[in-house]
Parts: sequence; C-alpha cells; structure tokens
Amino acid sequence: MFDSRLFHFMKKEILQLLRDRRMLFVALGMPVIQLLLLGYVASMDIRHVSTAVLDEDKTYYSRQFLDRFRNNSYFDFNYYVTDQKQLAALLDKGKAKLGIRLPHKFGQKIARGDQADVLMAIDGTNASQATIIQGYVGSISYQAGADIFAHRLAQKGQQLFLQPLFDMRTRIWYNGDLESRNFFVPGIFAQLLMLISMILTTSSIVKEKTRGTMEMLSVTPLRPMEVIMGKLIPFAAVAMFDVVIVFLIATLWFQVPMRGSVLLLFLLGAVFLTAGLGTGVMISTFARNERQAGMANLLVTAPQMILSGFIFPIANMPLFIQFITYFIPLRYFLNIVRELFLKGTGITYLWVEALPLALLGVVILTVSVLNFRKKIE
Repeated sequence: MFDSRLFHFMKKEILQLLRDRRMLFVALGMPVIQLLLLGYVASMDIRHVSTAVLDEDKTYYSRQFLDRFRNNSYFDFNYYVTDQKQLAALLDKGKAKLGIRLPHKFGQKIARGDQADVLMAIDGTNASQATIIQGYVGSISYQAGADIFAHRLAQKGQQLFLQPLFDMRTRIWYNGDLESRNFFVPGIFAQLLMLISMILTTSSIVKEKTRGTMEMLSVTPLRPMEVIMGKLIPFAAVAMFDVVIVFLIATLWFQVPMRGSVLLLFLLGAVFLTAGLGTGVMISTFARNERQAGMANLLVTAPQMILSGFIFPIANMPLFIQFITYFIPLRYFLNIVRELFLKGTGITYLWVEALPLALLGVVILTVSVLNFRKKIE
C-alpha cells in the first residue's frame, strides 16, 4: 500500500499543501479564527440596552416602576431627559434603543386604582432586537402590575384571592441557562466542516488546471480514479483534523456541553464530508480559475447557511422553500450536531437525519466524480 501510485500521489498533495502557506492558513487557521469570532458574535442574548428615561411624574410610584428596569442587566439608564423632543432625538440618533416616558399623574392614577399610561418607544430598525426588547419590557411591566394588584388586595384584606390557581413550575431541558451560544456554536461547527472541505478540494483542483499540470496528470500512469482519490483523501483527512480542533475549541473554550457520543459525531461528520468534497469537485470542474472557484463557493455556501436553519427556522419559511431545504445536506447535519451536543441523542433517533444525509452525500460525490473523470479522460 505504501509503495503504490495512489499513496505517492497523496503524499505529493500533502507536501504541496504544507509548502503553500496560503492554503495551509485556510486549512488550519481559518476554522479556528472563524469559530472564535462567530462564537462570540453569534448570540441572540441582549444585554445593556441603552435606555432614555423621561419621568414627568417623579413620585414614589414612578421611581418604583423605573427601578424594575434599572435593577437588571437588560437595560442601562444612560440618559435622563426633561421633554419628549430630547427623548425622540436620542432615538433618532440611535443613542438609545428604548425610551420610557412616565406622564404626569402616573402615581396618582395608580394610587386611585386607575389605569396609568406608560410610553415605551423601541427602536425597530433591527426587527429581531426590537422583538426581544419588547419581550423584556412586557415581562417586567406585567410583573410590576401584578405586584401592585396583589398589594391592593392585601390592603383590602383579600389575601385569600392571592393564592394562584396553578402551581406552575417551569423547567428548561437541554439548555437550562438558555445560552444562545450553546445553540449557535454547534451550527458553526457544521458550517465550517462544509466550508473547509469545499474550499480545499476546489482550490487544489483549480490550481492544477491554471498551472497546466492537470493535463500532465492525464498522461501519467495514474488512472483517473486514482487521481480523484488522491485529491479527495488528503483533504478529507485535513478536514477531519479541523473537526478535532473545532470540537476542542467548542467544548473547552466556549464550554458547550457535549452530551452525546463523540465517536458518532465524527462518523456522521465523515458522512457529511462526502457532500462537501463532492460539491468542491463539482465546482472545480466548471471553474476555470481560482477567482471563479471562490465566487462559486460563496454562491453555494450562502444559500445553504440561510436555508439550513442555521439562522432562520425552517418552519417559518414558505412551503416551496421548505421543500428545497430537503436537498441541502447542511440541514440534516446541523440537526445531528445540535442533537448530539445538547441532547445526547443516539443513532436510534438520529438515523432519520443520517439516512438522507448519507444518500445526498453519495449522490453528490458520485455525480461529481463521474463528471470529473470525464474531464480527465
């Protein structure tokens, strides 16, 4: 085996990679940098929302209400204004994301048992952020109103009615602290595996074409299948090495829990790798130079990231778009990775995702290899 033509060709590919500093950085450095950057950036948790306050009432009740927002990590009272124009100006300039206005007679209405008006002006430029802030505001305001109502009942000697009808006990499974990082980092793990396998394979083959060495390979004793395997196997090994590095960073640095089988993760990662390698081979057969290959890689990876459920829930997409997602390998591996990391699910349940992933990988790789073989021949 170690004296075969395939082995020596694979050895040539590895040595060529080690000598090419740019490709070596792409193979080993880029996954680490991307995971570190995206691991910190990819989060839906919002803290320290810049808040402007207009308290026209300045009573005990208005101060108590504002303390509800001040005494948590969600809101920072950075601005105290004296009129509505100043409040609107801070929102217009983007200095404040939330404006709270408590009008005159706010405390008087609460003391009488009337309904008090409160203005919560939220910057809706970022719809996702505004929705989360709206949820925070609604939750805090509801709790403040419930406490005031309970206090009124207690003053009237109606403590009997304070007993809740339900003993509601909420427990969050699998991600108890609701850390969005635990949700996003495994997704980045899957995305990087696809990206690296595609880039390495595409760049290697296209580089042979631009240098004119692909024609030289066609006249060597190497059979077309040996050329293809000599290209794929080394980069599959490099991609799996990247998986190990990214896995260690995800679990040790970002403290993402790994509750499932590590062996199963790598086995299914190897299955997913066939789709990435096959896509890279397919792109390389059409791309004439590295610039075209780079644009084609971007054209393939961007829709996959959007349609795989990495950012946007697939259930919220139109039905015909949901149908298209069934042909995207990243969709299945993304579910597998998150299930393994957070739930510890075994193959008994994961085969529903693993089977279509394997079928897609085999089809993509087979079609790509056959097409590439015709190009060589």
